[in-house]
Amino acid sequence: MSEAGEFVDYTLQMESTWEKAAELSERLGEGLKVYGASVGAVRGTIRDALKRYKNLSHDDITALSTELWEEPVFERRLAAVVLLQSKVALLVNTDLTRIEGFIRRAGTRELVDPLAKDVVRPLLARLEGLARERADRVLERWAGDPDLELQYAAGLAAAP
Repeated sequence: MSEAGEFVDYTLQMESTWEKAAELSERLGEGLKVYGASVGAVRGTIRDALKRYKNLSHDDITALSTELWEEPVFERRLAAVVLLQSKVALLVNTDLTRIEGFIRRAGTRELVDPLAKDVVRPLLARLEGLARERADRVLERWAGDPDLELQYAAGLAAAP
C-alpha cells in the first residue's frame, strides 16, 4: 500500500468507535466491513491527506482511490469517494471506467449516490467536444446495463 493509502487507512481505524461500527453494520448489512469512523472523520482524513501529500497528480489520485476501494470496508470506500469529490477537476472522461467498477462493487447506495451526483455529474458538466460525446456514450451504456446500480447511477448522473 502507498504511504498515502496507509495514512488514510490507519487514520480511519484510529477515528473509529465500536458504537459507530455497530450502527453502521446494522444499517449497511453484511455486504461491507466497517471500521466505525464517522462521515466527518472520513472527510477530515482526506482533507489531512491532501494537505500532507500536496502534489498528487491525476494518476496519483486515481491510484489512491483504487487502492482505498480494493478492501470492502465502507469507510475506505467512502474515503475514495471523498477524494474523487475533492479532486473532480482533475478527472477526465476515461476515469468513468474506474468509476463504473466502483459502482458495480459499491455494495450500498450510500456510496453510489455520491459517486453519481458529486463525481460523475460535475465531471460530465465540464466535458466538451469528443470527450463529452464519449462520456455520454458511457452513460447510455450504463443506463442499458443489467446491473441495477449502474442503471441507477446513470440516472442520477444525467439528472439536472
